[in-house]
Amino acid sequence: MNNTEQMIKDVIDRVRPILEQDGGGIEYVKFEDGIVYVKMHGACVGCSSINTTLYDGIESILLAEVPDVIGIEAV
Repeated sequence: MNNTEQMIKDVIDRVRPILEQDGGGIEYVKFEDGIVYVKMHGACVGCSSINTTLYDGIESILLAEVPDVIGIEAV
């Protein structure tokens, strides 16, 4: 695992407890061509706020803290 992947996993580990409070979850899948791929679990699946959580929340943190990240996608 390279440094970028470790930084991504650290961010995901920080946001995971917040999602778990509402019955959701997130799993790191891969990092490829600047995109972080994640799998959402539990209450996050089908939630009407998922786009806000992914893009305004998690993606914003990743863009601010991990230089090589250009976006996030749920798979």
